[in-house]
Amino acid sequence: MKYLISILLLLNISLSYPTMQEKISLNGNWLFKADPKQYGLKHGYFKTNYDRKNWELVELPKFWDNHSSLINYDGWGWYAKEFFIDDVSKDLAIYFEGIDDEARIWINGKEIGNHAGYNEAFYFDLKEKLVHGKNLIVVQVIDYGGPGGIYKPVFIIESKDIEKYLKDKYAELTARKSADWVQEAIIYSVYLRSFSSEGTFKALEKKIPELKELGVTVIWLLPIHPVGKIKRKGTLGSPYSVQDYYAVNSEFGTLEDFKSLVQTIHTNGLKIIIDLVANHTSWDSELIKKHPEWFTKNSEGKIISPNSDWTDVADLDYSNKELWNYMIEMMKWWIKEIDIDGFRCDVAELVPTEFWEAARDELNQIKPIMMLSEGSLPEHHLKAFDITYSWNVYDKLEPLIKGKSQAKTLDEIFKKEGLRFPKGSLRLRFNTNHDKNAWDMPAVRKFGIDGLKLSAVLINTIPGIPLLYNGEEVANDKRLDLFEKVEINWKKKTDMYDLYKTLFSLRKKHRALVDGTFQPIEVINSSSVYAFLRRKNNEKILVVLNFSDKTQKPKLKLNEGFQIFENILTNEVVEIHKIDTDKIQVSTKAFGYYIFELK
Repeated sequence: MKYLISILLLLNISLSYPTMQEKISLNGNWLFKADPKQYGLKHGYFKTNYDRKNWELVELPKFWDNHSSLINYDGWGWYAKEFFIDDVSKDLAIYFEGIDDEARIWINGKEIGNHAGYNEAFYFDLKEKLVHGKNLIVVQVIDYGGPGGIYKPVFIIESKDIEKYLKDKYAELTARKSADWVQEAIIYSVYLRSFSSEGTFKALEKKIPELKELGVTVIWLLPIHPVGKIKRKGTLGSPYSVQDYYAVNSEFGTLEDFKSLVQTIHTNGLKIIIDLVANHTSWDSELIKKHPEWFTKNSEGKIISPNSDWTDVADLDYSNKELWNYMIEMMKWWIKEIDIDGFRCDVAELVPTEFWEAARDELNQIKPIMMLSEGSLPEHHLKAFDITYSWNVYDKLEPLIKGKSQAKTLDEIFKKEGLRFPKGSLRLRFNTNHDKNAWDMPAVRKFGIDGLKLSAVLINTIPGIPLLYNGEEVANDKRLDLFEKVEINWKKKTDMYDLYKTLFSLRKKHRALVDGTFQPIEVINSSSVYAFLRRKNNEKILVVLNFSDKTQKPKLKLNEGFQIFENILTNEVVEIHKIDTDKIQVSTKAFGYYIFELK
């Protein structure tokens, strides 16, 4: 082999899973090429005849900032490896336990698939893609900030055993029991700088009755604390660079103003949670002044950032239990003294789960609260958190809406959730959030107005807790910069407000959409249509979504007869063509959707 490190996979051993010794490991030596200018696709880094003699030898699995030459790297990276296959008669699959953040995979120069979603196992079928003898795998990793790379093991296994690998030990357990108001929550995320021209607590307080009328039940505020000035990014600095956990940003008003906001929210029957940035502080924070020993240091004894991209913050070191005590007491103060109802916990996976569990034990003694993890670890659901981020659904929206994925890929997502998460886990469903709006693009620009509507219907009808980011009710098309002030144009004409209001109303009226069972419905003659049934007691809700830009007439297989199909989005009874006793046909316009109550 001239340039690539090869491994000989001796398939004279039986591939009869499940003995762990018999899975075929692709871990170990790979070749790596950083691609900061994103030349790789154009120059054919994935081609079998590409000259890789100048690529760097790395060992996987590892985040790429664990390699000495890649400590400060972020962006695009390419991996390549040769391997031998002696038997191509079996149906094999390649299985990745996790990459950060997105990946495209080529086998022998042909793309076999792409994946989006941090900290999630995935696989691709290798049937008819491998050749007898030498094969080449090339993986492009796209990272959006912080450590990146192939950071978990890679294997080749038999396709029939995929489910055994996907199944997590936590799936056998049960998620913590959340308060009723948490299970029924409709969360509205507010970025105060953009929400109003004033950008204050008082300006938001005036709008609380309107948000109640819209139908939201929980207000989540992005960080409200003073922002650091040292190494600040942009003019105003990131709200996630916290200077003092016990104070509020004077840009937003006073602590008394915030207390008044909390009281108004509660008077209107709503709840409020605030962003908790527990992983890091600003470089001029109160903690770094008083307790520099609580921060992570390099070999020279200097405090460091969590990663090379987050230069405006200093990393907290949770090996120090005094830090635990401080953080827990601070969280208790906000709930006990200020009467907030919980926290959305920033980059929760970077803080030990044991800390979150200890904190939750203390907070539970005060009152029922909501804990939302910006993470997707199954173990977060056992004791510490009520809700975790569902990046898996968000990452599939664009491929679905742009016709690059079949609708049935959603079945795979929900199947994997069932194999991975504790029973009863609540997942946060969204079609955008403050990060995606700022760093990717506004949802209406990403999906188009029709795609935005379709995605709104999806995230409000599948199991989980829906999130609405401020401005989405008017189809906000601006990037709401986290370092500057960019105001939402509330005068923009749109019918998104009415759609969201209707969807939120349906969730409150039809319990099946909150915690009813979820049953995918077989679609016989369209790869673009997705349908599912939600059930609760005698209530049955059928949702039909057309991800195509063309009219579809899908045949849906229902195993029981229904006489009335009322479209509860419009309160109209829709004429359904019954093909036989267990099949119906529904005509759906381009990017169309129905929510039927079946009787």
